[in-house]
Parts: sequence; structure tokens; C-alpha cells
Amino acid sequence: MWTENLHAPDAEDEALRAVFAAIQLADPDGSRMAKVVRRTFDQLYDGQRTGRYRLDQLFKTEKTHFGTLIEINLQREFSFADGVILDFRIAGNEVDCKFSHTGAWMLPMESFDQLILVLKADDQTSTWSVGIVRVTEENRRTSENRDKKTGLNAFGRERIAWIHKEAPMQPNALLELAPDDVDRIFQHRSGQKRVNELFRVAMNRRLSRTIIATVAQQDDFMKRVRNNGGSRSALAPEGFLILGGDYSVQRHLAENLGATVPEPGEFVSVRVVPTTASTPQAISLDGRWWRLARSGEMITVPAPSLTNGI
Repeated sequence: MWTENLHAPDAEDEALRAVFAAIQLADPDGSRMAKVVRRTFDQLYDGQRTGRYRLDQLFKTEKTHFGTLIEINLQREFSFADGVILDFRIAGNEVDCKFSHTGAWMLPMESFDQLILVLKADDQTSTWSVGIVRVTEENRRTSENRDKKTGLNAFGRERIAWIHKEAPMQPNALLELAPDDVDRIFQHRSGQKRVNELFRVAMNRRLSRTIIATVAQQDDFMKRVRNNGGSRSALAPEGFLILGGDYSVQRHLAENLGATVPEPGEFVSVRVVPTTASTPQAISLDGRWWRLARSGEMITVPAPSLTNGI
């Protein structure tokens, strides 16, 4: 997940280099911060209760709260000490935390000549970035808004020492689907039917528990996935196999089928048909061999069940 810096930390700014090194040491591949960004989006959407999954579905005040919430979540994840003047103390240095969806970070006067941790994220593209820069006079704009805040100028943006830039995070599957497909999912009044439709239209995609909860909008949303009345049993006659990333065996099944492999806390639905042992990318379940169904291929045999710890 790590990406090469477009601008390395200023060799003469020892504090900036120390903060840069401390964050990189705490999160070398960016996976911890990626989870924080994903969690912050999902907290604001509150999909299980509201069914929301896009920024434009939020109230203006909620969007404004994103920066505060990600600051809180970062401090919880990395145990940053409180700053005396600014948000954090990292490697013994005062650091202000600024988030912007567009990269237009607003800088108050108290951040002048200070270090700021700049973050941005795009849920549509499932990418995020984090970097460090000092708000020097040459790095900031001369103009101010009525709150006496300003921003980085072009030179200042070039001076950002990126720790991770355009790094990936867990995808928001509902944003990846065509609007008509999302409408097909949410047109159902029943939470179970919405989850069934999700697995139909979002085949071979990573579906997080949060996405399942957003679609189900029920407290027992995980029950909607399992056998005994959930999607696994409801969709088996249509050839659907729903693989969970919490089980290494099921991740290996997805890999051997040539399907998208779910990460822990995720599911991937695929359609399978019987085949022979000699077929490439085939798996053995229930005493038969199976392969991925082709687009439009007729299903005449129900999908196998996942039992006995599988």
C-alpha cells in the first residue's frame, strides 16, 4: 500500500522528519490508517440505521463533522498524545490534523509555522492520502476568508511530504454498482430480500459487513447471510455460493475458483456449476467438482453447502 513520496521530508526540518518517521513506523503499509478512514465514512453514513452510503446523502453539518471524527479515530488508533496548542503531540512535536475531501485544507492562524497532518479521501475511488507539511509563510496563501483562515498555496502543496498517497482502502461496493442495480436492491421492503438482491447484483465483489448492514437495516443483519433462511440457502438454487473472508478455507476456495478473494469481515458471492476434476480453477465440495458459471449460463444444480467448519 505504501507509495513513493512525491516530496521527501525537508532535511533541515528535524521535527517534520521525526513526525514523518513516527507515523511511517507505526503504520508502514498504511493498513491501520486505511481502516480509520473507512471507519469514519461508515460512522457518518450510519447505514444500518439510515440506509445511507454516499456523501451527498449526508447533512451539511455531518460532512463538516468528518474532520473532527477522523481526528478522534486517529487518536484512538495510534494513541497520539494531546497537543498543548494543536491537536496532537507526535514524536514530541505539536501537530495539527486537517482533513478535506478535496485537498482544500483550511488553516487557522494557530497553525501558522506549525506542522499539520493533512488527509484526504475519496470513497468513490476507495483511495486516501496522508502527508506532513509545515505552514510557513512561503507555503501558505496570503488571502484569508472571513474566519481568518487560509490554505496552502501551490508551492506549499508541492512541499507536502506524503507518507501514503492515493492508497487503497476497503471498497464501498454500493458506490461501485450501477445506479439501476442499487435501485433494484433497495426497492424491496424486506431486509432479507434486499440482501439477497445485493448478492445477486454484486457478484464477485468484496462486500463488507457494513454494506450488509446498510442493505439489511436490521440488528441481526448477519443472520441474513447464513443458511437456514439467509441468503446462502435462499440463493443456492440459483447456483450462488457465498464465501466469507473470516475463514481461510473459504478464502482458498475463492482463490482456487479464480474469484475475488474476500478479506476478513467480507463476503464474495459467485455462481457455480458442476464440472470435472480436470477443469482448471475447479473446487471440490459435497463430493462434486465445481467451477464459476459463465455469464448467462443456465443453472440446473443447486450450489453446494458450506458446512463442517467450511
